[in-house]
Amino acid sequence: MRQHARTALVPTFRPRLRPIDAVGISDRRIGRAVLLRDTDGVSSSAIAVPPPLMVVIGAFDGKRTLAEIAADHGVPVRALMRVAEELERALLLDSPRYRSARKKAEEGFGSAAVRPAEHAGAAYPADPGELRRFIDAACAGGAPPGAAVVGIVAPHIDPWRGKQSYGAAYASLRAAPPRGEITVILLGTSHAPMKEPFALCRKSFDTPLGVLPADEAAIDAIASASPFDPYADAFNHKREHSLEFQAVFLRHIFAKRRPLIVPILCGLSDCQRTGRSPENDPKVERFIRGVRTVCKNGRGRTMVVAGADLSHVGPRFGDPEPFDDERRRALEAADRESLELATECEHARFFEHVQRDLDCRRVCGLGPIYTMLRLLPEKSRGTVARYEQTIDESDGSIVSHAAVTFVEG
Repeated sequence: MRQHARTALVPTFRPRLRPIDAVGISDRRIGRAVLLRDTDGVSSSAIAVPPPLMVVIGAFDGKRTLAEIAADHGVPVRALMRVAEELERALLLDSPRYRSARKKAEEGFGSAAVRPAEHAGAAYPADPGELRRFIDAACAGGAPPGAAVVGIVAPHIDPWRGKQSYGAAYASLRAAPPRGEITVILLGTSHAPMKEPFALCRKSFDTPLGVLPADEAAIDAIASASPFDPYADAFNHKREHSLEFQAVFLRHIFAKRRPLIVPILCGLSDCQRTGRSPENDPKVERFIRGVRTVCKNGRGRTMVVAGADLSHVGPRFGDPEPFDDERRRALEAADRESLELATECEHARFFEHVQRDLDCRRVCGLGPIYTMLRLLPEKSRGTVARYEQTIDESDGSIVSHAAVTFVEG
């Protein structure tokens, strides 16, 4: 963790925790712990806390003082002040200090022409040779689908853990890469909150293997047709891994010729929360129509890649206990029902099926997969190449993900 100047807080301070990522880990000092870290690229610091403390930190809503929270939870106020000070130094609280740092980070990201490979060396190898060997091993095997690939659903779990599903997703492209010029509509989940239903990024993506250039003409055409500011949430792209991991695999597979990319984060406005059909949201509909026009009229071939995980269950995600074998089988059955609707390109039924138990399965790939189904050519059909449940050894939490390949006709 970076060192920061000490921040002195008082018992009357009202802490507000920002939207951040919480990951279960094993810590040498405190054993089983929850790692709190920034999702939007303002802070590189992370803090490990004991799981029971998360209940107290969850009360940092900006409404109650530290003294009130300490009294409610029966903890010493001075101890809670130290916790709040550590969170403040790490820029994990919504405060003037954080907002100043975010403004500087946004300005720096906005002026850059290329988005850096933020997760190289952590989620996947930073050394080009090692990365090539890793992807070659992950993508081993896999028969071509027998027709031109028009779309892929790949995981966005870190490639170390999801390498077999990544391999299954990208094996068809590796076996029979499309010829000629190609533009990839790159769809991903935003793990940071979004103000608008979609977020464009007008930047090339760097990888340890070289840059994937942005299709600026296509991006500009989509932006000009958008009914809202498609760059309002552009900063979310800075640390978002759901697109970065796909860029790495694409850059390796298209080593001799670089496809152009159109990076889009998909939030679908409040449709996921409320269950309202995206087809009844004018913002969502007009934006999707703009992307479809680009797909139809763009130069060369266009394909769609969605970086999308499925269910998130277990203690790390708010469930009281890990899933036993029976509940894991039920989870797989529900996931596969959703995937079957996706392979049939039944976009409305897919959305309804996933949204119905979104609070239980917590499928974070709903936005990008739904959007992909709206963009694929008519009469496309999909095949599930692999389904996986990755289990966290520390607490039994599960992230499920799949590899799906779509062809036309």
